[in-house]
Amino acid sequence: MQRLLDAFINSVRAFRKLAAHEEAFQQELILLALALPAGWFISVSWRGYALLIGAVLLMIMVEVINTGIEAACDAISREFHIDIQLAKDCGSLAVLISIVIAAGVWGMALIERIVGAPI
Repeated sequence: MQRLLDAFINSVRAFRKLAAHEEAFQQELILLALALPAGWFISVSWRGYALLIGAVLLMIMVEVINTGIEAACDAISREFHIDIQLAKDCGSLAVLISIVIAAGVWGMALIERIVGAPI
């Protein structure tokens, strides 16, 4: 039980730090705040709503992992190194892929709402 409590405390600390200092994370939290009510009106089912919010949460999760990768790389060295550049670029690519997934899910949901039939 203590491990769960410690993990929760560490998670809250990370959340506070990211929310206070990471612009991308802040923007994605705003997007989540907007998505919660918007998803309710766009989705045609509870399952659809969960998918919409899950896509945004996936994007936030990948951003958190990317920030962790960048912080670890910066802790090792701030000088240019090809392997560090690759690690950071891969993290950025993962964020881009998660954005494409979220945009696709939301786009399909909007089309489904407008057309009135499942895609």
